[in-house]
Amino acid sequence: MPMPDARPSRAARSVNVSAGLLTALVLLAGCVSHEVRTVDMTPPERLDEPLPESQLLDVGVTVFDANVPEGYDERIEQIIQPDIRRAEANYIPYFTKNLLQSTGNWGAVRVIPRPTHAVDVIVSGRILHSDGESLEVEVTVEDATGETWFVRRYEALASKYAYEDSVPPSIDPFQAVYKNLADDMLAYRQALTPQQVETIRATAKMKFARDFAPDAFGDHVTRTDDGEYVLERLPAADDPMLARVERVREREYLFIDTLDEYFENYHRSMYGPYQNWREATYDEAITYKLLRAEARRRTIGGAAAIVGGVAAMAESNDAVVETSGLVSVIGGALTLKSAIAKRQEAEMHAEALREVGVAAEAEVMPYTLELENQVVRLEGTVDEQYEKLRGILRDLYFADLDLPVPGEEAAGAPADEAADAQLEDVIDDDLAP
Repeated sequence: MPMPDARPSRAARSVNVSAGLLTALVLLAGCVSHEVRTVDMTPPERLDEPLPESQLLDVGVTVFDANVPEGYDERIEQIIQPDIRRAEANYIPYFTKNLLQSTGNWGAVRVIPRPTHAVDVIVSGRILHSDGESLEVEVTVEDATGETWFVRRYEALASKYAYEDSVPPSIDPFQAVYKNLADDMLAYRQALTPQQVETIRATAKMKFARDFAPDAFGDHVTRTDDGEYVLERLPAADDPMLARVERVREREYLFIDTLDEYFENYHRSMYGPYQNWREATYDEAITYKLLRAEARRRTIGGAAAIVGGVAAMAESNDAVVETSGLVSVIGGALTLKSAIAKRQEAEMHAEALREVGVAAEAEVMPYTLELENQVVRLEGTVDEQYEKLRGILRDLYFADLDLPVPGEEAAGAPADEAADAQLEDVIDDDLAP
């Protein structure tokens, strides 16, 4: 007696497939995630014992790349307000600088508008996404030797409680981004040997000296084909040219410190409207994200149901299978229709986000323009002073060799005394831009 076939019939399999598709559709449409968010107020890690001054690395945090798309349509699609992003490109570095400085793990930490050889470690970044609900940035950290410590993405979700008045300004809604960056930098720093730290500091010093006196220090540090810098040798501790370059370097620190005051004033001025924008976009951003995700799930589920239904109807002439396939097609079409409705609803919230952004731009833009104008003026002063200082160092170089400066005739005071006097005048100039 033949054993009955235990496998389901083709018709039954097709019915099961269609039923499975519908079940998956229901699960996709009904999938909801719940997140528990808290205000992260834990401080970054600190060294158990303070480092000696010779082991402290100076850090420069550059103004971030605002990452604003050039195309208008792309900015609208991504809900990016250019002036808000410009404001954040200045705000984030200053907050990063404050948090790093508060740890005591580093030497001087400064915000810099562009990379400079006056610091040992440079932190640069790019904003990937930002609104009141989430922040994502990409950060690169590298030292004066050209060694990249790491390139990492940091992201965090804000809690609605982060915008309450009880939260101090020293705690950012996305505190975890800054804290994790500080901890990662410390972890890398702790893996360095004292000799490596000394090399980083010395390389930065020699790169700066080479910029101002290439004839005297051009062969002290070389650059490899892969972009790294090799410290070849150091000048004598009492080298008069090095002493003069050090005075120039101190001058740059004064300029950077002046810039830092501008960033501090900017942070204080724009904090209120910027915080209001983030708080206003918090609920809208969450709702927009959920609706977009829901529309995406329903689109995928509806398309899958239609494809499965059509396939079932095409593969069989069985009435049950055809009915099941038709149910899948109809269900999929209805689900796609609901997905379109969700996308339209999401667009309403996107438009609300844009309107809030436009209002915030009007408040933040004057402060950003003021900061940028101050920075441009001060950077112009720096460039002019650098050109003057290079000329003075050139005079000093030839004076140390008891040689006349090419193209000039010595007259009056000795060349070295005259150049020293010029250098003192430059170093004693007022800092006002």
